Amino acid sequence: MALVLNEEQQLLKESAEGFFAEKAPVVQLRQLRDDKSEKGYSADLWQEMAEMGFAGVIAGEELGGTGFGYVGAGIVAEAMGTTLAASPFMASSVIALSVLNAFDDDHSRAIAHKLATGAEIATLAIDETSRHAPEKTTLKVSETETGYVLNGMKTFVPDAHVADKILVLARTAGEAGDPDGLSLFIVDTGAKGMIVDRTVMTDSRNWAKITFENVSVSSDNLLGDKGNGWKTLEPALDKARLVIAAELLGVSQEAYRVTMEYLKERKQFDTIIGSFQALQHRAAHWYSELEVTRSAILKGLQAADSGQNTAWFASLAKAKASKTAELSTNEAIQMHGGIGMTDEYDIGFYIKRARVLQHLYGDFNYHSDRFAKLSGY
Repeated sequence: MALVLNEEQQLLKESAEGFFAEKAPVVQLRQLRDDKSEKGYSADLWQEMAEMGFAGVIAGEELGGTGFGYVGAGIVAEAMGTTLAASPFMASSVIALSVLNAFDDDHSRAIAHKLATGAEIATLAIDETSRHAPEKTTLKVSETETGYVLNGMKTFVPDAHVADKILVLARTAGEAGDPDGLSLFIVDTGAKGMIVDRTVMTDSRNWAKITFENVSVSSDNLLGDKGNGWKTLEPALDKARLVIAAELLGVSQEAYRVTMEYLKERKQFDTIIGSFQALQHRAAHWYSELEVTRSAILKGLQAADSGQNTAWFASLAKAKASKTAELSTNEAIQMHGGIGMTDEYDIGFYIKRARVLQHLYGDFNYHSDRFAKLSGY
């Protein structure tokens, strides 16, 4: 398949870029930060995103979605990355919806419909330490006559404080590190015994630590078969990782664009600094890395929509996007000079967002190692 967007996807790209440029410029994120917003995003913006069909971009029309698939989700995420638009899109419309789409029961489909239309928000709770390692889950599950009881802790759960549902990875058998014996549960945020502690990250986005103290759920809240949660979760995670990589690309691309504009305006010794050959060489290298990253991400998103196994593509794209984002934001700060370190300039917001996204569901080291193993090394 050619690494280009078709006509419908190109129209979505233009629509998304125009929407976020108008409705969610960087100044909005700055305002949310300064106002110490309780939600961390604009509820009006999220409603408008749902009306535009962005909340259900990966869902089919039968679930109230627009059916653009993962290429469409990547297009929206990249546009969001360019303006740093804050919303529950990644947590709910990509990650949680990807997991729910893997199940075909009525309960999962009902919740997926609510997520696709923006009526509810959900998120995924999988990690328990500062490093991404879902197979090392230790959150315990005890079976009762009517359902299950959860005890343990999850950390770095995106947008948990505003979610209506939490998808929780828990251990029903085996030991930490064993992918077998893991199960997925749906838990309402109002469940007795569940404590959600909000944390505002460096990028001004919301994460949470969730403590489960004898949290009871019914047997209907188990997703799929007990003990087989990892087999369903890993492919869904890989698709979400591709979309996260697309947002990283948006962050990187905008950092590049803003810096190139700065190089054309900033003078040193009465000379435009963009005329300096050393900076031109660095800019050329930077541009080439962006284009390689774009191709890797689009290929992975196309693979996800065509039903292929996306593990290899996802780790390639996430590792490459993380490295490119590091290069992009570092170069942006350095080429702006001292002023790039000030809060007055928006470029600092981009490096903060990039660093958080780089670690979401596996950083460069995690995915480069995984990519090597999947490639037979």
